[in-house]
Amino acid sequence: MESFSLILAIVVVTALAFDFTNGFHDTANAMATTISTGALKPKIAVVMSACLNLVGAFLSVEVANTISKGLVDETGIRPEVIFAALVGAILWNLLTWLVGLPSSSSHALMGGLVGATVASAGFGAVHGDVLVTKVLLPAVAAPVVAGLASFLATRFSYGIGGAEGDATRKGYRAGQIASAGLVSLAHGTNDAQKTMGIITLALIAGGAIAPGSNPPTWVILSAGLAIALGTYIGGWRIIRTMGKGLTDLEPRQGFAAQTSAATAILASSHLGFSLSTTHVVSGSVMGAGLGRKGGVVRWSTATRMVVAWLLTLPAAALVGAGAESVTDLGDGGTAAVAVFLVAASAAIWKISRREVVDHTNVVEETGEPAGVVTTAIAAVTPPPAGPATESLTATIPSPAAPPTPAAPPAAAV
Repeated sequence: MESFSLILAIVVVTALAFDFTNGFHDTANAMATTISTGALKPKIAVVMSACLNLVGAFLSVEVANTISKGLVDETGIRPEVIFAALVGAILWNLLTWLVGLPSSSSHALMGGLVGATVASAGFGAVHGDVLVTKVLLPAVAAPVVAGLASFLATRFSYGIGGAEGDATRKGYRAGQIASAGLVSLAHGTNDAQKTMGIITLALIAGGAIAPGSNPPTWVILSAGLAIALGTYIGGWRIIRTMGKGLTDLEPRQGFAAQTSAATAILASSHLGFSLSTTHVVSGSVMGAGLGRKGGVVRWSTATRMVVAWLLTLPAAALVGAGAESVTDLGDGGTAAVAVFLVAASAAIWKISRREVVDHTNVVEETGEPAGVVTTAIAAVTPPPAGPATESLTATIPSPAAPPTPAAPPAAAV
């Protein structure tokens, strides 16, 4: 085996940086509904999620093997190709985080890898059957299956639960904490493995380990720590978006959504499907919204999310292909891409500081934590026309008339 080269070290560090962005980008998947329904305080939620993401990273390597052994021809890939793929994935993650868009980190990575590989070795180096069966088909099926399961679970919970009093709410909030923990565990099992797989592929490409090897222990540990740290940072912008756009959830709906999502993610991880946890959780949230009588889904928001999902693979692929074309120029090209990545990331971070979103303002601080959904919808939705509007208007005091100037005092005699 060859020694650990400089380019290989750069690829490993960049992969862990992607894993970090994956962590804070996807925190919303586990904790948005838990925070919005008041089951957990924001900071406590992300700490719990980070710990369970780390534990989940050690549960399986099937998804890692799908990436390192199945998606592309590992024998014809250079470490520079992996680096270019990661550049595309990181920049897409940061851009969508900046605008608070819950897109798929998984598909950003897959797109970057496919684009860079095609630019380097042609379409023949991509295993199309694996791309279709273990990436594209799960992307379509997962949100549908999770949404249907969540819809049925919500209907069942309302059918047997009766009215939702304080005791019932507390019970479902406790259930939400447990199910959110399960989603975090599942996220670590599925998403941390993607970085394990990409690092393993780079090690094979650089000759550091033999083709067909499983991820080394140090790769598993470092990937788990990186995604846990990113989760702890807490992608507050996306948490706010996930809570305000799709539907208004009560605690029992949140419990049904998270339990359904965790089940789908864990099952797919066991089968080696590299699905998007964002797709799964979004589908389950929509299913829970439709499962409650009178519940609604804000389809305009759902449509914008789906459009973003459709753009993720090709957008990351284009950036990955462009980065690979530059790295193909030699060490100078690789250095130029690295400088561009650092500069673009710093610029995005600086722009994000213009409007800071963190645990102090992701939800409204009142006596009882306000749901992000409820707060946002109340802020942007105009009151309905008719008697309801008149009633609302009647409660708003009219502006006071300006005071009449007092008469001047009589002159002293």
